[in-house]
Amino acid sequence: MADITVLDFTIVMSGPMCTRMLADAGADVVKIESPDGDVVRQRPPLLNGTSTYYASMNCGKRSVVLDLRTDEGRCLARALAARADVVVENFRPGVMKRLGLDYETLAAENPKLIYASISGFGQIGPRAQAPAYAPVIHAASGYETAYNEYQRGSGRPANNGIFIADVLGAAHAFGAVQLALYERARSGRGQYIDVSLMDSVLGMLIYEIQAAQFPPERPRQVYEPVQAADGYVMVAAVTRKNLDVLFDMIGYPQGKNDPRFATVATKEANWPALLKLIEDWTRERSGAECEATLMRAGVPCSRYRSVAEAMDDPQVTARGSMAELNVGGDHFLVANAPFKMSGTPLAAQPRLAGLGENTTEVLQEMLGLSDERVEELQSQGALGALA
Repeated sequence: MADITVLDFTIVMSGPMCTRMLADAGADVVKIESPDGDVVRQRPPLLNGTSTYYASMNCGKRSVVLDLRTDEGRCLARALAARADVVVENFRPGVMKRLGLDYETLAAENPKLIYASISGFGQIGPRAQAPAYAPVIHAASGYETAYNEYQRGSGRPANNGIFIADVLGAAHAFGAVQLALYERARSGRGQYIDVSLMDSVLGMLIYEIQAAQFPPERPRQVYEPVQAADGYVMVAAVTRKNLDVLFDMIGYPQGKNDPRFATVATKEANWPALLKLIEDWTRERSGAECEATLMRAGVPCSRYRSVAEAMDDPQVTARGSMAELNVGGDHFLVANAPFKMSGTPLAAQPRLAGLGENTTEVLQEMLGLSDERVEELQSQGALGALA
């Protein structure tokens, strides 16, 4: 994607994660920031004043400051879009139109432009204008209620700190941009992409959507943690073969002929009894021993680990799942994309642009502006104070 230029009008998470994946694939991603910058630039975790949280979503991009409150700033944004391949934005519907930076306006000048909008509820419908961040979408989509029902007995929905809707929306937007680029290669024309975080989460609720329409006669089997001597483990003996091997490993070979576990229906009906059998074995062993013993036998199992422990897993190292960033001499890790391609290099780029670091460079490279013109624009306030 080295010949693809992406104009990034995004903040916080869903948009930046989409455009970071494009940067990982080699696209030239130009992040347009206000004079104050993306709000996440100041959010912890911090390393010597650098937000590693921000860096994980914005590494590999160039930063240009434009004050879109000024006529000159908006004019420059339109000029850059006329030379871009892709625009991505994640403001509330209507904001880009008020700025004169909506798809219709920009596509009139650049018919090959691919323009992706990521929003909470999408661009149309009665809730299109509603403000929404990921936790709101988790609640509105039914995800939190469905998740809570699997907890068996907890009346209060779980607290929320992992923004699934944003990451899902980013991944869907990334895929849609690839499809649009493919279509453009055939037709020569760009198109508009409308990504809804609400739709992204609904699309994840595959079983739950069907159960909402056709309520099952019995509750769904729920995979539950079982206690080990030093914590918890997850054992997922899904297939009949897995279950038979599991019975042998836990010293209950008669389980293979136990009528309580003979069919899917009887196993689900007697699920608590099965979990007790498993836990009687696991609670006498460490989580690491449970994991090693069962995995060696072919039964899917993992102890519950912290994120730090997962990052140190030899499998993560072997796959190159993490990339090291070097920002001002400080080193830290960010996650790479979860897929590898045999013919396309794909990895987080190790650079992180300071706010407005590339403003002059990009304006001269893409628009051919002279030093004098850039200085004039700065004096007019179009570039904030960071050209």
